[in-house]
Amino acid sequence: MSRPGRGFAAELREATWSDHGDNEGSPYMTALFDGRLGREEYAALVAQLHPVYDLLERAADAMAADPVAGPFIMDGLRRREALEADLAYLYGPAWRDRLTTVEATRRYCARLREVCFGWPGGFVAHHYTRYLGDLSGGQYIGVQVRKNFGLAAGDDGVRFYRFPGKPKTYKDRYRALLDDAPWDRAERARIIAEVKRAYRLNAAVTADLGRDLRIDPAA
Repeated sequence: MSRPGRGFAAELREATWSDHGDNEGSPYMTALFDGRLGREEYAALVAQLHPVYDLLERAADAMAADPVAGPFIMDGLRRREALEADLAYLYGPAWRDRLTTVEATRRYCARLREVCFGWPGGFVAHHYTRYLGDLSGGQYIGVQVRKNFGLAAGDDGVRFYRFPGKPKTYKDRYRALLDDAPWDRAERARIIAEVKRAYRLNAAVTADLGRDLRIDPAA
C-alpha cells in the first residue's frame, strides 16, 4: 500500500526494486563487469538490444500524440541510432547480416508489440524500465565496457550509453511526469505489474545469452 503524500515515481521504484536486481547478478552481466568477455560476446548483448529499442521507438512514434504517454518521449533519449553505430563498430558495415536473437529476446519483443502500441501505461512501463535503467546503472556498464575494451579515447562501441544531456536532468523530469500522470490506483497497479514483467523479460535475455555463450556461472 502506498503511503499518503508519496508520488508514483517513488512507489514504482520501491515496488520493483527487487526485480531490478535480477539482471545485474546474471552470469553474463557478472562476466561483463569482471572483464571476462571478448568483444564478440559483448556485441551479442548489443545485438539483443537493437530489436527491443527499435520496437520501443516505433511505439514512441505511435504514442507521441497521446496526452499521457507523449510527454515521456523526450528529445535525447532515443537509442536506436546509437545502437546501430555501436553495431557498425563491433561487426562492421554489414552488421545487419550478423544479427541473431536469443529466444528470450523474441519473447520480449512479442510483449512490446502486445502492449506498447495501444496502452499508454504499458508503453510507459517498458519505456521507464529501459531508459531509466540506461540513465542509471547503464552509465556504470558503459564505463566498465570502455575500460575493459580500451575504448577510453572515444565513444565507439559505447555510444548507446552516451546521452546528449546530463542523466540526472532526464531522470528528474521523468519522475516528475510519473508523479503528475493521471493514473488511478488500479492503473498504477497495472503499470507496476508490467514493469515487473519487463524486468523479468530483460533478465531472461542475459540468462539466455549466458547459456548460449557457455559462460561459467561459478567463474
